[in-house]
Amino acid sequence: MNNQNQLYDIGVIGLGVMGKNLALNIADNQYKVAAFDLDELKVQDTVQQEEHERKQYLKQVTEPRILGCNNLSEMLSKLEKPRVLLLSVPAGAPVDGVCQSLIEAGIESDDIVIDTGNSLWTDTIEREQRYSKDFAFFSCAVSGGEVGARFGPSLMPSGSLSAWNRIEPIWQAIAAKVDAKTGLPIERFEPGNPVIDGEPCTTYIGPAGSGHYVKMVHNGIEYADMQLICEAYQLLSQGLGLSPAEVGDVFERWNQGSLNSYLMEISADVLKQADPLTGAPLVEMILDKAGQKGTGLWTAVSSLQIGCPAPTIAEAVYARAVSTQKTQRQQLSQLLSGPSAALLAMVTDSEKQTFIDQLENALYCAKVSCYAQGFQLMAMQAKEQGWQLDFAEIAKIWRAGCIIRATFLQSITQAYQQNAELENLLMADTFSDALSDKQNDWRLAVSSAVMSGIPAPCIGSALAYYDSYRCETLPASLLQGQRDFFGAHTFERTDKPAGEKYHLNWSGDRALHKV
Repeated sequence: MNNQNQLYDIGVIGLGVMGKNLALNIADNQYKVAAFDLDELKVQDTVQQEEHERKQYLKQVTEPRILGCNNLSEMLSKLEKPRVLLLSVPAGAPVDGVCQSLIEAGIESDDIVIDTGNSLWTDTIEREQRYSKDFAFFSCAVSGGEVGARFGPSLMPSGSLSAWNRIEPIWQAIAAKVDAKTGLPIERFEPGNPVIDGEPCTTYIGPAGSGHYVKMVHNGIEYADMQLICEAYQLLSQGLGLSPAEVGDVFERWNQGSLNSYLMEISADVLKQADPLTGAPLVEMILDKAGQKGTGLWTAVSSLQIGCPAPTIAEAVYARAVSTQKTQRQQLSQLLSGPSAALLAMVTDSEKQTFIDQLENALYCAKVSCYAQGFQLMAMQAKEQGWQLDFAEIAKIWRAGCIIRATFLQSITQAYQQNAELENLLMADTFSDALSDKQNDWRLAVSSAVMSGIPAPCIGSALAYYDSYRCETLPASLLQGQRDFFGAHTFERTDKPAGEKYHLNWSGDRALHKV
């Protein structure tokens, strides 16, 4: 795209934290931006920050790179045709409100409107159909938070392939970058000096809705990953008696190995932070009530709807829900008994280190299990919707820019590159070998948590997922017998062809009937 006749390359609508930082990121990558928000102060703030950064870091650039607009009609008049507009507004009704306003302002049928909010994927599919006569509705899920938006997010675009071809150069420019060989992020947090080397963390995901579905699952995995780390913290602090700073030191060591990730890094930082008001560990001054914005819930619901087991993701959502029940927990802590003596409280110093090593392996195994659940869920939904998702590419674009970025994702990328038809990550030699080797430590960590009365719902459910899939015969045979007994729901037989249904006359002569 070019800047002929002083026209601008892209419009950004919605200048909250994410919108403003995306606009500045785009400007840093030498695209001219027209910006608008209903709040005039946000428009002024964005323009002023661009001017400040330009004068401080880009003294050779004299022309403003971001134009503040007073209304949508003015914005449309300033954009090069066919226009590209990026929406950064809350999911739901605000998206449709802006779309309707753009129609009234004179948007044209070959213009592209890109929703970058956390929209529900089914809403995205419906919007592409609803607005098809007015403009090309496109979507792009964005991960990485404020810093990611400013200096390089992970971007998951989906919709019309022709629309993607038009915006791809901008998206590749503003996305996070990784070293192609190591899979490690290439990061630089300097205004006006974007990273231009490496592989960009964006790829075309597929038809409408697929990008937001992939981002939704990403967030579900994020919920579980965070909860797994929190459970490890509680086992080390409450179980072994380590101080928050000492747990932070453990996490820092783990971050140098197979557990290297952004979440592990920031968890260590949080645990070592002192409270500015009291000097006590900050984590001990933060009320233990976790919030959520709904994407983890959507992932758990989707797994139930499609019949794909994702217990660790669901348990992470439940863990947040339990945390909000603070009053009940305070009351029940005085009523319900725990173990008479916590198992972990009786260990020696050498045994403490042994448990720390076991827990490191347990956390790795649980993490693999969690990702296996997420990728299996995406695969089942893709089959249901007719999407052709490239899981190697999806793993690649999560290696930098997003919240779950981790060295671990390089192994997932390689697993899918070696076998694109992989039905479950647990089938990949890399992971099946690692989990087989480490599973005893995983079991010891879970059993120690149980015997010490310390809840570990995600580490435990991840182990149950592993055990369920390695179990050739499950007790569902009895369950199906129960269903046939009270509801005549029929059953299949192990010695007959698949699909043949049978019913036993339980209340009569108990004769077997082929249905």
